Amino acid sequence: MKRKLIFNIHPLKLRRQSLRQKSTQAEKMLWERLRRNNLGLKFFRQYSVEGYVTDFYCPAKRIAIEIEGGIHRLPDIRKYDEYRYKYIEAYNIKIIKFTNQEIFTHIGNVISVIESELRTPS
Repeated sequence: MKRKLIFNIHPLKLRRQSLRQKSTQAEKMLWERLRRNNLGLKFFRQYSVEGYVTDFYCPAKRIAIEIEGGIHRLPDIRKYDEYRYKYIEAYNIKIIKFTNQEIFTHIGNVISVIESELRTPS
């Protein structure tokens, strides 16, 4: 039996809400650029793909954006992230990763990379 992809499953609703309320400064900065179709396509914040929550997601292009802070350099977290990313990518979702530092110091470049990915044919 083929497994059906489920977005924003109900059991993760409270977790998604909590993550939105506790957004990092980098997430807030990028969200200001992504929200309200500013790049021509709709993005969602803290969007779940089955049991995993992505920082941002564009369903029209199947692109997830992840912002990685210092904690993502820890070996256990890196291993978990690797598994999580492979799982999400198995559903034909492209993951674009940026560091907090990239958001803080090169937000223009970050937006350019995202715009380039959005122009790529699905």
